[in-house]
Amino acid sequence: MKIQLSWLNDFVTVPVGAKEIAENLGMRGFEVAAIEPGPTGAAEDDAVLDLEITTNRPDCLSVTGIAREVATMYGTELRMPASQTATMENTGDLPELTVNLEDAELCPRYAAAVAEVTVADSPDWLARRLEAVGVRTINNIVDVTNYVLLELGQPMHAFDFERLGGAKLQIRRATSGERIRTLDGQDRKLADDMLVIADGKRPQAVAGIMGGADSEVNRTTKIIVLESAYFQPVSVRRTSKRIALSTDASYRFERGADISAVAGALERCCTLLRQVGASENIGPIIDRYPTLRTPAHVRLRHKRIEHLLGQTIDPGFVVDILARLGFTLKETDANAWDVEVPLRRIDVSRESDLIEEVARHHGYDRLPSTFPVLTSAPPAPEPKIDRDRLVRRIAIAGGFSEAVTFAFIEHQEAAAFVNESGDLATIGNPLSEQFTVLRPRLLPGVVKSVAYNRRRERRDVKLFEIGTRFTRAGETRAVALSWAGAAAPDHWSHEMRDVDFFDMKNSVEQILGGLGVGARSYSRITRAHLVKGRAAEVVTDEDNICLGVLGQLASAVNVTLGLDETDEVFVAELNLDEIAKVMPNRSSFRVRPLPRHPSVVRDLSIIVADTLPASKVRGTIRDNAPDTLISIQEFDRYIGKGIPKDSVSLSLRLTFRAADRTLTDTEVQQAVDTIVAALAGSHDARRR
Repeated sequence: MKIQLSWLNDFVTVPVGAKEIAENLGMRGFEVAAIEPGPTGAAEDDAVLDLEITTNRPDCLSVTGIAREVATMYGTELRMPASQTATMENTGDLPELTVNLEDAELCPRYAAAVAEVTVADSPDWLARRLEAVGVRTINNIVDVTNYVLLELGQPMHAFDFERLGGAKLQIRRATSGERIRTLDGQDRKLADDMLVIADGKRPQAVAGIMGGADSEVNRTTKIIVLESAYFQPVSVRRTSKRIALSTDASYRFERGADISAVAGALERCCTLLRQVGASENIGPIIDRYPTLRTPAHVRLRHKRIEHLLGQTIDPGFVVDILARLGFTLKETDANAWDVEVPLRRIDVSRESDLIEEVARHHGYDRLPSTFPVLTSAPPAPEPKIDRDRLVRRIAIAGGFSEAVTFAFIEHQEAAAFVNESGDLATIGNPLSEQFTVLRPRLLPGVVKSVAYNRRRERRDVKLFEIGTRFTRAGETRAVALSWAGAAAPDHWSHEMRDVDFFDMKNSVEQILGGLGVGARSYSRITRAHLVKGRAAEVVTDEDNICLGVLGQLASAVNVTLGLDETDEVFVAELNLDEIAKVMPNRSSFRVRPLPRHPSVVRDLSIIVADTLPASKVRGTIRDNAPDTLISIQEFDRYIGKGIPKDSVSLSLRLTFRAADRTLTDTEVQQAVDTIVAALAGSHDARRR
């Protein structure tokens, strides 16, 4: 929002230059983005301040709003603009206007007045002020309404009375499919939850956003209807988004205008019309205000101010500052005030909000840098924070880089990773087609990041993300891994190869092992987003809890997420909430001493059916081996000459070690014989 210093000086005496004002406003929460030179013909020091007003301060989207802050800042008098209420009477034969407020929910207050006008160019002083702050001049009627908007923050609108049908205004909801041509020349289709200002025949304005072209004020206009109203912020914002139309008026209404200023702004507009010679004959104000809003009251305690700010603030200073800002204080006892909050201050509802006002004008830079006194022990850290931190460390140690992606994604991307699209958590008012649903999995975002890197000639990509997933059933915490390209960095010591399923499985094993998850197995599964035969889920052996899935991304999903159809991308996603159920307590972790006795290694080759999962072979070995078996490793798989059809030769390396002694060959051989017998009985395996 732009403000010219000479305009500001109309309401408050500014004792310093533009630069110092900008610095002091910035210290009080109003950032000045730029100081621009004044328009041609203006005084040399008549600069224009370009302010960034935060969303919670709509009361400062006006010259008078900033003037109130400046007056409080320097302890000077605030002079509000004059309005000649007493002269606002029908001095001629003005037509009667009927105003029907049919929807008080979306329009709690609506005021209007009829005026006989002479449409012409605006006087130079008015045109220069509007042009200085970037507003295009049109004619004296429209310019006055824009002037009031900038001066008081209250949007105004003028209708050509003679172009209204039926000499009446109806504030109602549109009928479904109803249309209006707005002042920008666009035909817009309306819905039945949108508020309009209509005459007896059709809509003449989209409430709080823009008027209609049918009742536009032009050089032939003789009689106008001036509008000043308060529209529900949510309704204005929803309508503005749906019809893709944002204006200075909607910008203010959707943040929250001042309902108490509606009639006063209309009076000010009428006063200015007289001042610029546009009208002498103005009818009385018609004010529809069915439910009067009363100011809120907040209790403010001396001790609470001291507690939050860390120092004692003089009570006289508190009273002076809050009174200058428009609050009304009444001392309830020696230790507190009852503070009446003006309706324009929608950001103030709690005691801490009032203390913030005091702190702003006392100066944050003057507050002591002290830590608050702890009255109780700090809460224990959230277990999931430690868990996520550990997962992050393991993934980074495995060569993965962390990605942070949007929680909002496209519907097509989300649907590729769920079985039922009805499970998707859709957004009621999405910002665009790219953000229509909340992600049901983390993989879409991570894989899109892989695609982003691939398009920039980065072939080898290893990414992970820890985040929250969303479905209609609720939220879950997960970690996703994505790996494309080389299985290991280039090095002379080994032959280069691309990543495969077992590389990703190893990464999953590292994470689960690092979290202390016990016995687990992998089962072949079918998922639409994974290649058949290269997809598995990992489950706990004891409770059969699914901890996650892994596999190669299907080519169709590759294309959906921006990859080439032939790209081989291996992914995994683990449910951290389910993992937390089977994780041991970190306090139970114990450091194992280094082994004092040697291990014994035996290699075993067996012939089994080629459809038998290796996990089942490992399970059978574990179930029948003694406690001295410390590891099982599959190191070869052979199909070819000497191997029966539909069979495979599987070579395993078994490692044995006892904690209290050196194992004998006889002990190890007995264990191997037992294992072989069990494999033969369970899987019809025979030794090769």
